[in-house]
Amino acid sequence: MNPPVFPPLYTVAAAQSISIPGDVPANVQAHLAMVQAAAQEGVQLLVFPELSLTGYEPDLAARHVLGADDAVLAPLREAARAHGMAVVVGAPVAPAVPGGLPAIGAWVFEPDGRAALYRKRHLHPGENTFASPGTEDFHVRPLAGQPTALAVCADTTHPEHARAARAGGAALYACGSVISECAHARETAQLQGYAAEWGMAVLLVNHGGPTGGYACAGRSAFWAPGGACVVAAPGTGTCLVIAERDGNGAGWRGRVLPTEPGRPGTAGLAGQ
Repeated sequence: MNPPVFPPLYTVAAAQSISIPGDVPANVQAHLAMVQAAAQEGVQLLVFPELSLTGYEPDLAARHVLGADDAVLAPLREAARAHGMAVVVGAPVAPAVPGGLPAIGAWVFEPDGRAALYRKRHLHPGENTFASPGTEDFHVRPLAGQPTALAVCADTTHPEHARAARAGGAALYACGSVISECAHARETAQLQGYAAEWGMAVLLVNHGGPTGGYACAGRSAFWAPGGACVVAAPGTGTCLVIAERDGNGAGWRGRVLPTEPGRPGTAGLAGQ
């Protein structure tokens, strides 16, 4: 496989957020604040965690199935258009097979007004009690001018998912997850391995606080093709983890921008 060639200016970010359980309108407003902050940093693709609009709340999933045209999501669709940004958010969605349980989805709102949906392909043990799996072995679409594969949490623990995405042309593997402290080292090592072995960039966005009984580790991150960690959040809390490549030989650079009031921003170091 040929190595990916990134556009002259390419800026992506993980929106490490904290969700209010089941309060979609409040979570939409929090998402909009992060979209606005990302726009000020020139972000072209912004990715939120798994089930970011509801929190990872199995008991609430069936009550909060969201479609792209639902009025509550209209502000996010408009923000993507207004800022020229692709925005990926997590929510329960209609199942791939009618009549089944809701799926765990990633809605993509694009700058031209289009919406696309990826459903989590691989479920964790026990998730089949409230969710049904998607049917796509991988989902690659051009976002911010670059073929991007979407993944949701357990997808990333199945190497065949990332392998199929790269074979399908993905230059970026973008993962929205719920990762606890005890699983963080193992799962991030696996993601770094995908960047090293298959030569694609990898973006991880994790919840910045507890959700669904999990004490999430935060520490969202970006790995450049080849496996170098360009930038990572230092821990929990809400923040933007931004990675950019300017196409002028400077390589990848990263920075972390906390989005909670009263916290100073911190800069990341160039990755490679």
